Amino acid sequence: MEQRFYRRRVVDDIIEQYLETFGAICIEGPKWCGKTWTAEEHSKSIFYVGDPTGNFQNRELAQLNPSLVLEGEQPRAIDEWQEVPSLWDAVRFHVDHSPGKGQFILTGSATPSRKGVLHSGTGRIVTLRMMPMSLYESGDSSALISLESLCNGILEPRLLEEESLEKIAYLILRGGWPASIGLATKNAVLVPEMYLNNVVEEDIDKIDSRKRNKAKVRLLLRSLARAVSSTMGKKKLKEDMATVEKDTIDEETIDDYLQILTQLFILENQKPFSATLRSSLGMSKAEKLHFTDCSFACSLLGIRSEEQLIGDLRTFGFLFESLCIRDLRIYAQPFGGKVYHYKDYQDDEIDAIIELPDGSWSAFEIKLGAHQIDEAADKLIRINAKFNKPAKSLSVISGLSNAAYKRDDGVFVVPITSLRP
Repeated sequence: MEQRFYRRRVVDDIIEQYLETFGAICIEGPKWCGKTWTAEEHSKSIFYVGDPTGNFQNRELAQLNPSLVLEGEQPRAIDEWQEVPSLWDAVRFHVDHSPGKGQFILTGSATPSRKGVLHSGTGRIVTLRMMPMSLYESGDSSALISLESLCNGILEPRLLEEESLEKIAYLILRGGWPASIGLATKNAVLVPEMYLNNVVEEDIDKIDSRKRNKAKVRLLLRSLARAVSSTMGKKKLKEDMATVEKDTIDEETIDDYLQILTQLFILENQKPFSATLRSSLGMSKAEKLHFTDCSFACSLLGIRSEEQLIGDLRTFGFLFESLCIRDLRIYAQPFGGKVYHYKDYQDDEIDAIIELPDGSWSAFEIKLGAHQIDEAADKLIRINAKFNKPAKSLSVISGLSNAAYKRDDGVFVVPITSLRP
């Protein structure tokens, strides 16, 4: 379908490949990240389940006769299919009985419960995760350095324009929301604020039949924001709420709320690195806390300006790490890379591990300031020595470095504003 303007996304090449391979694909991810525009870009017709026209007659039609929704030129996009879960089975059935590739593109901004869905769709419908925009996609990266090449130990040295602390702060506050590109900070910060408000006031009630305490959900969200880029478990979250908010919720409820926030694509935790690589020490199994976009944490912490963020460099560092993890996930997706973190029982940590399909891996430390690069490089070398199977490459991702280069010790240094897939 034609668009007046479309900013190409990293997932576009993957979508094109999947349409040539599978009968249907499902693009899932947070609201407002661009799923609908991307689906429109790759489809020849589209059905909007959530269209309010005629008192939401599209939704009613989908509920009464899902097969009618599938009629249209292919690839046919079905936007927000999860509002009528039976559409999944209708698509699967159609693909089963009308063999052909690239018939349907589903989009969804929540993972529904299995209620109302009879079959998984394995082999017929392939799922693809879409994130908010990376700096490369929003035009805020020079795109001179390939992450895939970096993971394979290849880097051509480059002199680059140094970014200011204010610019990095702005990119964190703005986040990766397409609608925020080009907005002034005072306007851009309203986007994650309104998003989270809608999640609490409306979306959590649509996941299932349970009613949840909205005030408690907000309580947990603020605690998660204070724990961003850390491995804080349910017990520590509960203690944090009691200490800071003078209120708390039981661990069973915390677990339920965390599951709902994950289903709504608000949380995007970083899993621990696989222990199969046989480090000389046991590894922690805790996940590192991250929001789908770093701007969520800013909003929840009440940070609304660059000056506020720069005034708290410790928080700035955690949020910068969260921005980098978001982008590394996006850039690793086309070449099958998975992003993990490492922490062992001697409390040695590596901010990001990217594991490739062939089992090789690369390690990344993330540092906002150039003065932290030496310490980060030394740390990577020391921890890498613990592994029987060492990393293919070691890199420091920096916020304020003015060059991409290989140090004498073999560690790469690369600014986040120079990366692409």
